[in-house]
Formats: sequence, C-alpha cells, structure tokens
Amino acid sequence: MAAPGSHSESFLTADDLADTVVRMDDVAVRRGATTLLHDVDWTVELDERWVVLGPNGAGKTTLLRMAAAELHPTTGVVHVLGERLGRVDVFELRTRIGLTSAALGLRVPNDETVRDVVVSAGYGVLGRWRERYEAADTDRADHLLAALGVSPLAGREYGTLSEGERKRTLIARALMTDPELLLLDEPAAGLDLGGREDLVARLAALAADPEAPASVLVTHHVEEIPVGYSHALLLREGGVVAAGLLDDVLTDENLSATFGMPLSVQKRRGRYTAWLR
Repeated sequence: MAAPGSHSESFLTADDLADTVVRMDDVAVRRGATTLLHDVDWTVELDERWVVLGPNGAGKTTLLRMAAAELHPTTGVVHVLGERLGRVDVFELRTRIGLTSAALGLRVPNDETVRDVVVSAGYGVLGRWRERYEAADTDRADHLLAALGVSPLAGREYGTLSEGERKRTLIARALMTDPELLLLDEPAAGLDLGGREDLVARLAALAADPEAPASVLVTHHVEEIPVGYSHALLLREGGVVAAGLLDDVLTDENLSATFGMPLSVQKRRGRYTAWLR
C-alpha cells in the first residue's frame, strides 16, 4: 500500500520518461489560504509545441515556473527533463531550460550590449563581467540574433531597444545554451501590431524547425499563437479546463468556459481569432 501522501507517479522509471519533457501528476500549488493551481495533470513530449491560455490569475505563470524548476508543487509530482523536482539539483537542471519572461527582462542591465545579453546565458549570468567566451560562443550568439532579426543591434545597449527588440533579444538568449525545453512567458505582451506579427512569424519558423526544443508559450490571446504550435492547455482559476491537440481544444465551448464569457473562435491560414458572441 502506498504511504500517505505518496503518488504512483513516484515510481516512474527513466524509460517511462524517455520522451517526456514535462510531466505533472495531480499537482497543486498553495500559498497560505490561496490555491494557485489544483488537480493539474499535464504532459509535454519531445516534439510538441504547447500554448497555455487563460485569463489573469488562472495560474499560467505558476505552471511555467514549475516547468522552469523555479517552483515546487505543494502536493503532487513534477518531472522536468526526466528529473523529479525535490530530488534533483535544480541549479543544474535549469541550465537545460531556456526561459524568457518580463521578470527576466527587468533584471538585464540597461548598459549591457545586446550581444553580451545573449552570450552571457552560457554562464547563467545577467551582466557580463570577467567571464571568458570562445569565438564559437559569440558566433552562436550572432547566429541567434540574426535568426531573430536583431543582428544589426548586436553592439547596441539593451536599454536603448524597443520593446519588440528586447523580446527578440531575450528569446535569442533563451536559445543560447541549446536548451532541451524552451519556455516563453507572454513573449508578445506590450508589442504593437507590427511587433507582434513579426515576433509570431519568427516563433512559427522556430516551431517548424525539427531541431528546435519542445516549447511552452503562455499567452492571454489566441491571436498570439504561432503557426506550428500543436497543443493547448486551457486554465481557469487554477484548474485545467481542457488539454490536448490545439484544434481539438480551442473550441467555442472551451474558450468560453476558460474566459467566463460567450466567445467564438475561428482559424484561418493557421492563425486563430476570437470575439465576443
């Protein structure tokens, strides 16, 4: 008989998790009397690109922080890249994960050059100091900046960039270490229409690359889902409304339940739009 508080997923083997990037089983996160997430079961496999949708306060960032090994569940079991949180050195695990978020962007020194923002990910630092980098490191940083459309800005100070240029720089940084998992927390937030569309197109190109890592993108808006994303997880008030293949999950009924209002959703040329009925 299992011990009180234990979970059958504790006995997953390495073979069970061979193709699994993130696995959450019966996960809850509580802070005092507040429940941030509850009853979450979710699995991300190697070749999948997931979007996590939900209103403010739904638990999206909490979920992403667990996937980034920055937060432990209150109850339940979380495996990231085959390692169980609570039984692994999270500092070592985080080197295998690429993460971009608004909170990370606020920590970048304004006088740091764009190239150094990217290349310093190799040491897991923000603000280059005395680290030594090989030519291969700077070449990779320049390649990623080119892929994200900001290579002409490599010598510019981060503080002089537009919001869209900062977002693309941080995604290049997240990819610098060739991560096994890429986590994008509202990458298009604060962008104008042109900036959003440029970024979504570049994320679509990344999603189409078979060598790209498994990805999880958090957003409030279906219009920000790049072409090529395969799965969706819908959250409301800390619970899962629906999860699975994107076209199966992103329905009028599920979206309405997620946002608490009657919504319609339409797909055209691989992109989604939603409106109030």
